Amino acid sequence: MKNITILLLLLFPLFLLAQVDLQYQTPHKDISVLADASPAPWMRINAKGTKAVLLYRQAYKSIEELSETEMRLAGLRINPKTNISSRARYRYDIKVFDMATKQEEAVSGLPKNARMTNWTWSADQKYMAFTNTVSTGVELWVLDIDQKKAARLTDAVVSANMNSAISWLDAQTILYTKLPANRKPLIDNTTSVPTGPTISVNDGGKKAQNRTYQDLLKNPVDEDNFIQLATSEIWKINLSGEEKKWMEADMYTEIDVSPDGKNVMVEIIKKPFSYLVPYYRFPSSVTIYDINAKKVKTVLEVPLIEDLPKGFMARRTGPRNLNWRSDQPATLFWAEALDGGDPKNDVPFRDAIYQLEAPFNQTKKLLTKTKLRYSGIEWGTDEVAISYDYWWNTRMLRTSIFNPSDANEEPIVFNERNYQDRYSDPGDFVTKKNKYGISTLEVDGNTLHLLGDGYSDDGKLPFVDKYNYKTGKIERIYQAKADEMLESLVSAVDMKAGKVLTRLESKNKFPNYYFRNLKTGRLTAVTSFKNPFEAIQDVHKEVITYKRADGLDLSATLYLPVGYDKEKKEKMPMLMWAYPREFKDKSSAGQVTSSPNEFTYPWYGSPIFWVNRGYVVLDDAAFPIVGEGDDKPNDTFREQLVANAKAAIDAVDNMGYIDRTKVGVGGHSYGAFMTANLLSHCDLFAAGIARSGAYNRTLTPFGFQSEERNYWEAPEVYNTMSPFMHAEKMKTPLLLVHGQADNNSGTYPMQSERYFNALKGLGATVRLVMFPKESHGYAAKESIMHMLWEQDQWLEKYVKNKGKEALEP
Repeated sequence: MKNITILLLLLFPLFLLAQVDLQYQTPHKDISVLADASPAPWMRINAKGTKAVLLYRQAYKSIEELSETEMRLAGLRINPKTNISSRARYRYDIKVFDMATKQEEAVSGLPKNARMTNWTWSADQKYMAFTNTVSTGVELWVLDIDQKKAARLTDAVVSANMNSAISWLDAQTILYTKLPANRKPLIDNTTSVPTGPTISVNDGGKKAQNRTYQDLLKNPVDEDNFIQLATSEIWKINLSGEEKKWMEADMYTEIDVSPDGKNVMVEIIKKPFSYLVPYYRFPSSVTIYDINAKKVKTVLEVPLIEDLPKGFMARRTGPRNLNWRSDQPATLFWAEALDGGDPKNDVPFRDAIYQLEAPFNQTKKLLTKTKLRYSGIEWGTDEVAISYDYWWNTRMLRTSIFNPSDANEEPIVFNERNYQDRYSDPGDFVTKKNKYGISTLEVDGNTLHLLGDGYSDDGKLPFVDKYNYKTGKIERIYQAKADEMLESLVSAVDMKAGKVLTRLESKNKFPNYYFRNLKTGRLTAVTSFKNPFEAIQDVHKEVITYKRADGLDLSATLYLPVGYDKEKKEKMPMLMWAYPREFKDKSSAGQVTSSPNEFTYPWYGSPIFWVNRGYVVLDDAAFPIVGEGDDKPNDTFREQLVANAKAAIDAVDNMGYIDRTKVGVGGHSYGAFMTANLLSHCDLFAAGIARSGAYNRTLTPFGFQSEERNYWEAPEVYNTMSPFMHAEKMKTPLLLVHGQADNNSGTYPMQSERYFNALKGLGATVRLVMFPKESHGYAAKESIMHMLWEQDQWLEKYVKNKGKEALEP
């Protein structure tokens, strides 16, 4: 007994060391000076390019705000007290910006301690509706752009739990979802007494191979609470605040007003619910109503979707993607699968597009068919529209011009390409607001215009093309020149006058907006936002290119530490950050889409902070995983990961900047998965940082990332790619970080917890940091600052001071 007591006393300190009781920390001042910078406002510009609304936000939420009550039901996260998403991102201030005078003007009447979101222009863009969240709920507000005045239209009675909280019925009237007067109290699931077990059944042997969704319904109490939170009434209110009930309570998910404002498409959720899939795969119906809420026709009934054919291109049968044609008063259009929704079926056309005009009592009319899976339509006129269809397995994208008035007319294939091939991207067609206030193609006779990014081996050189769809002739009317400023064409303001809105930036000049005259090339400054990150504005930045051992072209953005002397070439520690991406051809995988002239913009998950701490930073290092032809990328995932990493380190080492024994690697989500794999299967790194990752792929057995095969079809792939299965090989210090409320499919917090336990049990150097209340991406300032502190401490000890004495983090 005495010996056992002594043994317990000896072991007791070890148990104490297993858990670290630590309050939120703040990173080194060289990091916090960047992390604390105020973000620039979000700019919402009207179609004429005359006015803009500037929406200001705080850089982060607070942990107190993130700790407000949250219910997780059917894929939703809702604050049941305020009746809005518990993860909503808010803006705290609004200003109106005059594009001609370049003046920001304050808005009067704004709510105090504002938490604003759900921004929606009126069709004439004279007003912008939005919601404001207070402690008791959500209010409806409206901003008068010309008067620069905000006014509250309702008390805190808006139900913003589902998608369509606000819809403009006309320029003076809004439909909004309101909390029902007779809503029942919610049930506390933690204290309610069960009336029986929860039972799930699969009669008839149906296959339901779904991803590992989170926040699903789990029991009848969840179902009852979901019904209460999803249920709302629809009310109609004008800008004077006069309102009346428009429709009785139901579980509304979409409210979509026709372009002419005379019909409203309403979608509701129905029973039975599911414990396997989120709410958007529950049964639903879509009904058309007139503006007086009189039913016109139920146009769609969708059953519960728990099972689909296998593959990313699988779709349910029947009408889907139901929408209004933007170029007509009230015409519905939709897609229907011609292959039974099953990608394995070999058919000449995958989808058909149909339409049905008001009053919706005719036979549906065929518009066109797509050879690949329908992706979307841009409407222009009765004779011109553009359809998009794609096929994930081949990465193929087709853009076709068709005549909506004649389904027998052969569509013109404008472009057919691998959508990962950025160099051949023809750009986006120019649109303008039509008489309904909706964007449609700008068609001038037989001419369309396109704005493109212009990526090539020479860099990013945006362009404007003029395209005659009858002759097929393309004329380039503008192309940016390669210089120290990076240009991004934002929108066409007036194509006849040759006026576009563009954005210019450089690595040390904050992005600002300009009007460009395409005919003269002249620039007129619009905004003058200041650089909030002056501490690193002179840091050396370049895009480097290099080759993998198999000859594949790779690239990355290289930053040298602040104040680094390139002549002396002192060998510094390096932090490499990356995210693997799958490709079907090597040419697309080797393209360079980064620019040294892009503004250096630190964000909370960025590695850029460490240029201020004496590190070389290699950001966005290319980590392509290529599987050409019938080969699957993941069949050689590990080998390609290591080859990518070695090529990157070799490239920077050959430049003479780094001590290759002091290189750290990190990544978020799939980048965390990459990091754990690299540390398990090579000795290139001194330490690693893995945030919000998945490490055991057998826990996501029906596919993950770009892997379509299930575990039982390719067990060797799942096992080979899972760092958890190779935990005994881990010899490199690894920092694991995860949000305890991660809602991402596949990256359950348990993934990091189980991986940590495995590594700890096998004697690896590992630290697990779990952030309360945080989701897949982190939001609270306290969490983010502490995360930066953790990463800095880890890198200082295991990378910069590798082999030396250092303080415990």
